[in-house]
Amino acid sequence: MKLNDMLRLIAGVFVLVAVILGATVHPYWNYFAVIVAANLIQSAFTGWCPMMALLRKLGVQE
Repeated sequence: MKLNDMLRLIAGVFVLVAVILGATVHPYWNYFAVIVAANLIQSAFTGWCPMMALLRKLGVQE
């Protein structure tokens, strides 16, 4: 799996899990979804994403 595909998968899973936990466990989990969304927005403008840096260190191919 390519780097961008992996990033989209991870972000989607994080948001989905946060929304499910927010609906079933505690509403504060929705803040995690907000943090993921805010990170995606800032990475669109800056071109830098912490998860991409981590994935590159783990050896995921571009």
